Amino acid sequence: MPEKIGIYIHIPFCRSKCDYCDFYSLAGREDRMDRYLKALLVHIRETASLAQGYQADTIYLGGGTPSYFGEKRLRNVLAEVEKRFDVAQNAEITVECNPDSVDKKMLAKLRRAGVNRLSLGVQSANDQELAAIHRPHTFAQAAEAVAWARQAKLKNLSLDLIYGLPGQDLASWQETVERAVALQPEHLSCYGLKLEEGTPLWGRAARGEGLPDGDQQADMYLWMVQRLAQAGYKQYEISNFARPGFQSRHNLKYWIGRPYIGLGPGAHSDFGGRRYSFVRDLDAYVSGVLEGGGCIVDSSDLIPQRERGGEYLMLRLRTTRGIEEWEYRREFFMNFDPIEQKLEEFERHGWAARQDRRWYFTPKGFLVSNQLIGSLLEAQEDAALDVLLPKLRQERESAPQPPEKPPRKPRKGK
Repeated sequence: MPEKIGIYIHIPFCRSKCDYCDFYSLAGREDRMDRYLKALLVHIRETASLAQGYQADTIYLGGGTPSYFGEKRLRNVLAEVEKRFDVAQNAEITVECNPDSVDKKMLAKLRRAGVNRLSLGVQSANDQELAAIHRPHTFAQAAEAVAWARQAKLKNLSLDLIYGLPGQDLASWQETVERAVALQPEHLSCYGLKLEEGTPLWGRAARGEGLPDGDQQADMYLWMVQRLAQAGYKQYEISNFARPGFQSRHNLKYWIGRPYIGLGPGAHSDFGGRRYSFVRDLDAYVSGVLEGGGCIVDSSDLIPQRERGGEYLMLRLRTTRGIEEWEYRREFFMNFDPIEQKLEEFERHGWAARQDRRWYFTPKGFLVSNQLIGSLLEAQEDAALDVLLPKLRQERESAPQPPEKPPRKPRKGK
């Protein structure tokens, strides 16, 4: 049975750039869309030859704003992937969309092209909050896009929301969640606002514009987790909630360490034991693919086993499934005892819990997960040194010693 992989395709075009966005995306470059499509189709053909023996069971078109790329171009991309890769019959095929760049006809055509999951960037139900971060749509447009998706018979719909926005408080966040739940999506991704250096929102905050502080964001998060559980959305990752059977199969690949191939400028891959990414430069990517004008690989690393063990802790503890001792020992041949001692300490603080031999973070633990995971990685490193140093010492002591040199004879004087 072929090993499963995911395929991520980056569409770096947007109508406008949101103030918080740090993803590689470009506004005002519509003139480059056709040439980018040409390069992307060539790269798909070239890459597929390296994935013989693998079957793609998830395809994800992200951005940027893929819907702004146009449904005809998106259909061309999907047709090329279907033609060149072994795509599973039940593959999850997701396209990210903004409410202002879709209509009923477009969504129906995408559905007929094989798209069976839509990720809609809503972000807020408050139009003032949307305007404050320069989102190019209103909540009414988002609700209309949801209705069009249902008319197109798309049965797997995810909505993206953000808490911690300028001018937002707990009451307005609660209203956003309630209005999003009322649209009855199958999936919700709810992200805390993160200020990325170099973005317009970073600059606004540096100039003193107020944003909800950490305590306020924590209140928003904990209320959201409880409310979505009541509404039938089970949390399966720090920021992701789904009705039964509607977890994002593609994103789960990232979190549980399954292979995936990325295509497009700025896209990342984890394939063949190597992690690599492509340049965050549209023109360099296009010329590199079509004309051989320079290397398009930005970074490439062969990941050692110990680092994979750290990623197991870091990524799987983002999920509510968490980690398990013998899974860790079996996969990485490393001592779990120091990890468990830390987790027991976290349990006493209410940050971690265990069930059926599996450890996972609680909602309170998710709020400080970066610090907790950092502590676990330190424990892992210490455990590795505890094994390595005695081994090196033993090898040094058991190594054959060179013979002692005989004393040098005194030189005769002339």
